[in-house]
Amino acid sequence: MTAQLYVELWVSLASLLRSYTAAHGLNGNRQATVELGEERITVRHGDSWLDLERQGTAVTWKREDGRTGTLELTEDGRFRGTGPNQAGEEEMDIAAEAWARELML
Repeated sequence: MTAQLYVELWVSLASLLRSYTAAHGLNGNRQATVELGEERITVRHGDSWLDLERQGTAVTWKREDGRTGTLELTEDGRFRGTGPNQAGEEEMDIAAEAWARELML
């Protein structure tokens, strides 16, 4: 049952990224593409991209400029930082909106 929960959260994250990139692109008539796979989400807008890879509860993110990070997806639909500078938790929708805003600049 828990594995199915993380699959549903993963699909929800892709949906949030689609919605937020669409909202951020409205004024400039810009669009991003969001590709969803069982363990990977890729979002592209122009030369900018975000690649998310999930292995169980661990989510590794990568950006076109070489930045990377690892987060833990919780059963509550939050991301928990796993690095020394990433204390605390953040709602999944807040993280998705921040990624979308940054991508659509």
